[in-house]
This record gives sequence, C-alpha cells and structure tokens, in this order.
Amino acid sequence: MNILNFFTKALSTFFYVGYLPLVPGTFGSFAAILLFYLIKSSIALHIFFTALILILGFLVTGRAEKLFNRKDPSCIVIDEVAGMLLGLLFIPYDIKLVIIAFMIFRILDTLKPYPADCLQKLRGSLGIMSDDIIAGLYTNIILQVVWRAAILKAS
Repeated sequence: MNILNFFTKALSTFFYVGYLPLVPGTFGSFAAILLFYLIKSSIALHIFFTALILILGFLVTGRAEKLFNRKDPSCIVIDEVAGMLLGLLFIPYDIKLVIIAFMIFRILDTLKPYPADCLQKLRGSLGIMSDDIIAGLYTNIILQVVWRAAILKAS
C-alpha cells in the first residue's frame, strides 16, 4: 500500500475507528465526543479541529470511496466526526447537553432530513460529507434552542 492510500484510509476511518464492528458511525460520533472533551476549554481549538476535520474529510473521502470500491462505505467515519463536532460547536461542556447532542445527531444522521437525503446521493466527498454536515448543523440549532430555553427557565 502506498503512503497516500495509507493516509487516506487512516484519516477517512478516523484512525481506524471505522473498522469497529456493528455501528461504525456511532463509534465515529463517540470519537468526536472524546475529541470535544479534550478541547472543551477552548472555543478556538474547537473551531480549528472542526475546520481541519471538515477539510480533511472533503480531501480524503472521495478517494477513500474509490479505494474501498463502494459508495459511502460504513468504515468511513470522518464525516460523523465532523458532523458531531459541528453539532457541539458553541455549546458549553455539560454532560447532559453532550448526551442530548449525541442522541439528536445519531437520529438525524439516520433519518437524513432534507436536504441531507438528496445530497447523500451524490458521489464522492460531497455525497459522503454533506448529510453529516446537515445533521450536525440541525443538531446544533436544536441544542442552541434547548440550551437557551433552559437558561431562560433557570432565570
């Protein structure tokens, strides 16, 4: 295996998390939560890692799809990592919010609400990344509303 293929597989599977059995997308989402925990004290780091993973995801997932010779193979989980990090962006670290974010993201990633359902049909990086980006953005919007409603209720 050449070095480019090695890095493509390593990054697209988020350092081989995508090879875990049964529900690799769930494991990818959980890996994002672990990363979020490590960077939770710095919004700048959260933005940096979210942008980095989004960029890397777009760079490697189309090539990975060709390497694995399947449309959006389940072992590619960098898209779930990116989506989950988007879902947690600008949300304070609170274990309840993180658990809610995880559940909402997994549900939305499974249901593929519009326009995720349409975008997922595209081939290559755009098709792989877009449905998780949409799920992450929707998750973030829901969390922002829940969080702000809880703040208003508490005051």
